[in-house]
Amino acid sequence: MFTRAAESPGELAADPGTAVGKTVIAMTDGQVGKLASQVARRIEDDIIRRGWPVGELVGSESELRERYRVSRSVLREAVRLVEHHQVARMRRGPNGGLFVCAPDAGPATLALVIYLEYVGTSIEDLLRARLLLEPLAAALAAERINEDGIRILRDALQEEEARRAEPGVSSQDRLHVVLGELSGNSMLRLFIEVLTRLTTRYAHTSQRTSKADVARAKQDSRDKHAAIVDAVIACEAGQAKILLGGHLEEVAEWLRSHRRRRPLRRPVTAESRNGGTRSGAGEKLAEVIAARIHDDIARDGWRVGEVLGSEAGLLARYQVSRAVLREAVRILEYHEVARMRRGPGGGLFIGSPRPEASIDTMALYLDYLGVTGEDLRIVRDAIELGCIPSVTARRDDQQVVDRLRAAVARTSEFGGAADLFHTELAELAGNPVLTLFLRIITQLWSRHADMPVPVTSAAPEVERIHGLIVDAIVQGDEGLARHRMRRHLEALTAWWH
Repeated sequence: MFTRAAESPGELAADPGTAVGKTVIAMTDGQVGKLASQVARRIEDDIIRRGWPVGELVGSESELRERYRVSRSVLREAVRLVEHHQVARMRRGPNGGLFVCAPDAGPATLALVIYLEYVGTSIEDLLRARLLLEPLAAALAAERINEDGIRILRDALQEEEARRAEPGVSSQDRLHVVLGELSGNSMLRLFIEVLTRLTTRYAHTSQRTSKADVARAKQDSRDKHAAIVDAVIACEAGQAKILLGGHLEEVAEWLRSHRRRRPLRRPVTAESRNGGTRSGAGEKLAEVIAARIHDDIARDGWRVGEVLGSEAGLLARYQVSRAVLREAVRILEYHEVARMRRGPGGGLFIGSPRPEASIDTMALYLDYLGVTGEDLRIVRDAIELGCIPSVTARRDDQQVVDRLRAAVARTSEFGGAADLFHTELAELAGNPVLTLFLRIITQLWSRHADMPVPVTSAAPEVERIHGLIVDAIVQGDEGLARHRMRRHLEALTAWWH
């Protein structure tokens, strides 16, 4: 059984000297939400410290209220957050309680893909992110390849060949994910999966292409993949990086020349309609309907706040049962694509996807996978060093310089780690993919940064280094800025625990 966690200031909803739940001050919804977030973070941190023991009981509701000294409403909201992050799940009834679960990154991955599409991620943004991460994965795979890895790569090529007859070109992305797996870096693999899923999404919205053109594209892709696999198997890391980079440029060019402005509607197959069984694409009917509603929202320009239709109207439009539609709506609500309002004037209202919950989920999932400080440094190097050229190119924009200087000046507000400076640098690079990935990295970092005591003692030195990086950027000395950033990130790795 878990032991009681240490108390922190401001955590209590009840007077320490009274029975749990006998609140002294009535809290607003905002206060409940803030306190619940703190309690959820403590529960998650306790589980992480225990080594994420899947299946273990964290505690009953009454035990958790006693341990964290909060009211029932605060605890239940905290549990809802923990469940949303897929860290643990509450079971009701006899022998119930909060049990640690094995997280699934699938829903969060899809939510990130939806968010990136919503904010207008361009093919150039996507290509830039893939060029920073995937050749790195190929090189790492080449350095650590063994007999099992060789078999996995060749099996992936054979699977690709077997699927050549399938419509579309998205089936060609499997090898990219496999290279991420063989890199030995869980963070790389997860980010590459997001990138390939977004690429698949864009490929699905491409213009209709002749069968001959598709066949040529698939054969060319397979030829390139075979060459990349040969380089990885031969432990030629440099050649693997070059070949993969060239291949990604070709993929991006294909997308540029074939993409439609608006997404195509996904078909509902007879198989998927049959009682909610899985379709050929491996999706339940509710997932297919959710994807179609999402497509319709995107095709119409994503008019946030407008009603897409009443429940009756949606049932007629998508020709499904009420149970299937409601499950589809729950999926959309999870991703904040839309929300159903009941009663007069209600209906399915278009939402504005936000990434915060998925960022937390992804960071926790990476923690569950056992990402090391070195894994994080490798990916963080690639992303942050990759942002510097874009920001340096904007050094004549005074607003850019002012934002960088302001971020440096606020270093001490973030306990010496100064995540703000790093995320600001990514935002100024103008690539939403890199910004999102860096937010996941800094969220994970915040759970593991073992800061000096007192914590503020590191702030002046970190602020000085940040200032030197900005100086190099403002001077247009990209090489020096990259050198200083690389050394800074190496130093930060020492704080990982």
